[in-house]
Amino acid sequence: MSLPRFAARAMLASLFVSRGIKAARQPDELVPVVEPLTDRLVPLVQKNAPSGVGSYIPSDTATLVRIGGVAQVLAALALATGRLRRPGAVLLSISMVPQLLASAPFGSNKASDDGEQKRSFLTNLAVLGGVLLASLDTEGKPGLVWRAQAGGDKVAAKTRKARNRLAKEAKQARKDARRAVKKVEKKFD
Repeated sequence: MSLPRFAARAMLASLFVSRGIKAARQPDELVPVVEPLTDRLVPLVQKNAPSGVGSYIPSDTATLVRIGGVAQVLAALALATGRLRRPGAVLLSISMVPQLLASAPFGSNKASDDGEQKRSFLTNLAVLGGVLLASLDTEGKPGLVWRAQAGGDKVAAKTRKARNRLAKEAKQARKDARRAVKKVEKKFD
């Protein structure tokens, strides 16, 4: 693992660790921002979740904020340490969606004099972009898609070689069979 990559991931993760700790310790500050979103999404998720799972989804916004905060801390630590960094980055990007929706200046009734809501939205959007880049980083190692494609190419090449070899052997077997038939015909002529 290269030091610059580790440092960059740690810097990105530090934002989520601090946000997650704050959300877990003091959810009341975020409840008014997140509540309109949870009021719409929680019943929808509870209704469409597999049977038995929907009843375990909390409807209390403060509890959801705390759970989101803990999830952000764990995912940020995974990203920073390099252990399960890609799944951690994906989880962080998913956790950013409610923040983006909550900070979106679109459809907002309150006019912001200084553009704070727009800046907050653009900051969250930039952080989401950074986390998505971190989720795609393979640290110079081939990713699963490349490995699958390369494995498929190897199988296809081996299959072509085997097909060509079998075609040559079949052609030779036909020639040998014709010669054998001709020899037998000469003996009986």
